Amino acid sequence: MNSRRNFLKTAALGAAVLSLDGPSAMAQQSRKSSGKGQKPIVVSTWDFGIAANKAAWEVLKKNGRALDAVEAGVRVPEADPNNHTVGYSGYPDRDGRVTLDACIMDELGNCGSVAALEHIVHPISVARKVMEKTPHVMLVGDGALQFALENGFRKENLLTPESEKAWKEWLKKAEYKPVINIENKSYESKGTTAFNPLHLPGNVYNHDTIGMVALDAQGNLSGACTTSGMAFKMHGRVGDSPIIGAGLYVDNEVGAATATGVGEEVIRVVGSFLVVELMRQGYSPEAACKEAVMRIIKKKPEKAKEIQIGFLALNKKGEHGAFCLQQGFSYAVTTGDSPAQERLIQGKHYF
Repeated sequence: MNSRRNFLKTAALGAAVLSLDGPSAMAQQSRKSSGKGQKPIVVSTWDFGIAANKAAWEVLKKNGRALDAVEAGVRVPEADPNNHTVGYSGYPDRDGRVTLDACIMDELGNCGSVAALEHIVHPISVARKVMEKTPHVMLVGDGALQFALENGFRKENLLTPESEKAWKEWLKKAEYKPVINIENKSYESKGTTAFNPLHLPGNVYNHDTIGMVALDAQGNLSGACTTSGMAFKMHGRVGDSPIIGAGLYVDNEVGAATATGVGEEVIRVVGSFLVVELMRQGYSPEAACKEAVMRIIKKKPEKAKEIQIGFLALNKKGEHGAFCLQQGFSYAVTTGDSPAQERLIQGKHYF
């Protein structure tokens, strides 16, 4: 009888310890077994992630730091004049001003962010400077611009003729009043393919963000996220992309996640942080992303049918996965130089 009583006491104590620790023993062991000698990998959102990943891989293949890789990677779409949702040539707000948001986070939990930044092609590099040279996490608006210029960044006009044309076309039908997401209402496109009722901000055609996370050969994770935000947004609107925990989150013990789509809904569930915490509990990257999407659907089921939101995650073991609301979200995966090591994967979706 005494031996049975001692056994039950020991079992109960063990269960209590596990519940206090949080993650399952299996999840803890997987983190301990990962580390130096890990095969590098970089993943990023949308089709243009392929080109971004190439730049990131140049850093990773030389045993470079994941932080340097993600910064180098997302700078590619930031400077691409054909990409109207990130950086240079981004579609402007309803006042015709191109405002950019970005954040970056390293394996130590250091992070930097800028929001509503104008006139600077590479907001991700400004965000890194905020992280490394200031006691702050986020700078916004004129303050972010002042900081960028003081640190050697060049002031440029980001509104290209093509983006300006699309904005002026939008103005013909847009009703200018402070109604959130009035830009989501359909309007006719007269002789231009710049925008039409099918190409609404936040849907499968309007890829409003690039988020990238990487794991380097030392077993360390970092991430970056950058955007010009929703086309024709209200001036001053900021989405999830520069918000640590919403558009991006990195925990070097567990994994990293990033988000894309309508940022307001990602912020409401602190999406990327949620995905990482679910992975901490033992969820696979895809399952964690799916659960975050389901939280959004549960909060606003009718709205969720009309917008696109996707999450992308990478865990400490190099496993990746994604999940989104609508069909059409893709993510790029790179593990080497050869075409066979570069893949574009269609994310699973709910609707």
